[in-house]
Amino acid sequence: MALPTLQSALRAVLAERCRATRPRRVVPVVASILFFCVGPLLPGGYARGQTAGRHLIVFAASSLTEAFEEIAAAFEAEHPGTVVELSFGGSSTLAMQIVQGAPADVFASADAAQMAVVTDAGEAAGAPAVFAGNVLVVITPTDSAVVSLDDLADPGVRLVLAGPEVPVGRYARLALAGWDAQFGAGYAERVLANLVSEEPNVRQVAAKVELGEADAAIVYATDAAVLRAVRALPLPDAPDTRAEYWVAALLGASDPALAAEFVAFVLAPQGQAVLASHGFTAP
Repeated sequence: MALPTLQSALRAVLAERCRATRPRRVVPVVASILFFCVGPLLPGGYARGQTAGRHLIVFAASSLTEAFEEIAAAFEAEHPGTVVELSFGGSSTLAMQIVQGAPADVFASADAAQMAVVTDAGEAAGAPAVFAGNVLVVITPTDSAVVSLDDLADPGVRLVLAGPEVPVGRYARLALAGWDAQFGAGYAERVLANLVSEEPNVRQVAAKVELGEADAAIVYATDAAVLRAVRALPLPDAPDTRAEYWVAALLGASDPALAAEFVAFVLAPQGQAVLASHGFTAP
């Protein structure tokens, strides 16, 4: 494609993206990076914040998808002319993208470790806050022979987890290690010997079970609640495996006041009620 044609096409995409009257959209992280990198090269230039109305980019853990879609809609309703753009993914991936310069105004992480990646890099504006909690469950297909935690250690069971750098993957491994005392020494080692895949976020872990490509997986209870044709096995309560979600406005926000307002909205009773309705626990 000739350069003028490419520029015209990209300008059209950017113009559409920036219309305040356009319904809120969920976009991949790579789309935000593309606009950030290509925009300044276009005739007339393109900079974040140069939009009709106000525009907010929120990076959020994939387990927050349904809850943050609802929160974003409510926030837009209270802030006419504002467009909230949501980019979901594994918290570790999102944190890396933020540190590497991806345009984002707010970060909602599924654990403190990935929020620390952002704060340690000097990217957070103020102290992050805990805004929700979650618990783990084992999910299996409804017709699976895995009906108890003991069964996870049986030879041949196809187990899927998130990678150890992903919050739910880290929580899962902590839980397995803690269950050695209940199920016998070496239990965690036997279970992990059945690991056939490590996924980059919790939604991709859950999809493996939903599609019948795995016999079991460990995910958040909130993710299990939106799946079809799966069975959830509750896990023994363990304080060190309870997920904590953190949120912070980012130092490079194009509209710092708007970013701070969104964080406050998540922490306020209205945001907390939405999170509770999707199964998240109180901070």
